[in-house]
Amino acid sequence: MTVTATVMQRRGRAALGFSFFVQGVTFALLVTRIPAIQDRYGISDGLLPVFLAAVPILAGVSSVVTEKLVKKVPPSTVLRWSQPLVLLALLGVGAGNGLWQVACALAAFGLSVGALDAAMNMLGVSLQRAYGRSIMLGFHAAYSLGGIVGASAAWAGAHWHLSLFVSYLPAVALLLPGALAGSRFYLDAGEAGKEPVGGDGGGAGFGGLLLPLCLVMACAYIGDSTVSNWSAKYLQDVLGSSEQLATVPYNLYMVTTLLGRAAGDYGVRRFGAVAVVRGGTLLAAGGFGVVAVAPGPWVGMLGFTLLGLGLCVIVPQTFAAAGRLFPGNSDAAIARLNIFNYVGFLVGSPLVGALGDAWSYRGAMAVPMVLVLVTLVYARSFGAEDARYGVGHERPRVVDVGRGGNEV
Repeated sequence: MTVTATVMQRRGRAALGFSFFVQGVTFALLVTRIPAIQDRYGISDGLLPVFLAAVPILAGVSSVVTEKLVKKVPPSTVLRWSQPLVLLALLGVGAGNGLWQVACALAAFGLSVGALDAAMNMLGVSLQRAYGRSIMLGFHAAYSLGGIVGASAAWAGAHWHLSLFVSYLPAVALLLPGALAGSRFYLDAGEAGKEPVGGDGGGAGFGGLLLPLCLVMACAYIGDSTVSNWSAKYLQDVLGSSEQLATVPYNLYMVTTLLGRAAGDYGVRRFGAVAVVRGGTLLAAGGFGVVAVAPGPWVGMLGFTLLGLGLCVIVPQTFAAAGRLFPGNSDAAIARLNIFNYVGFLVGSPLVGALGDAWSYRGAMAVPMVLVLVTLVYARSFGAEDARYGVGHERPRVVDVGRGGNEV
């Protein structure tokens, strides 16, 4: 590969990393201000779950549409225009006055975020293939960093009693121009490196090969949604913490997610994706176990910390594994796999809540623990045991020696 092409790859990687960061900020600003959104628009407790469920449902529909769309336009174009729409939809959530207005804004958010999530991961997988080494976890680390920044900005807005629109406007004003400027450097599969050879060209074999990864994706997001939706309530109501301390577990979870993903690519290069995914699965299951038996809030926070370190590696490597299984049709595979992101999000929170109310919240924590362990059954789907980069389309490790990763 020429020096110019290597510079293009690096620019493409930086631009895509910024896109993941922007989405992390945007999503955190939305979900952490849900109580304020409910109060502003007078959404009843009975109606709120309908609004919240509509977003992932519409995102799933959009992901299906994106699978068809990328056959006509490149994923970079989908991402270039969907990210501004997500940001403007967020601003719309804060700008409206009536129930129908917030409903339209949330619908626009869901439809655009489904296309955005699918396109970002399509570009990430193709760029990883061109690099010839694991970089996928780094993109998701940028998302986690954005989530921490967005949650901090949301806390500041709530602390100073800012309106939703005033709270959202600075983020949109700063991030939108940066996202548009960075979108010039996105690289599609043909631009990032050599076109992949082999694999399913039309998706006919998706069912058998992709299904295990779909199950893993859904189970991972059931675990993730359990933490995001129930960690504060669990610490306060079950473990007897103060209201202030109950806000800490999710922050710890986000920080450990960032740290785990920042180091995860090195782990994949050193030990292979199968070992990293297995280790992450055991850590996550152990974290749920610690939370379930914790005698007090500090032990409970230890459990949520283990959860962040464990769960964080599974989703990025699931997308990477789909690219390995379908090198000739990875975009379509990733679009279908992305649907199960939203399936897990939809199932996780209501499932734990229903079990907690009917049985006990300690017992309910055992359910995502068992579901996360499903990943161990399908760990071989993440790559050959001796693959240090974890995906079959990447170069043997020896090729990088003395070359600095500049050739594909």
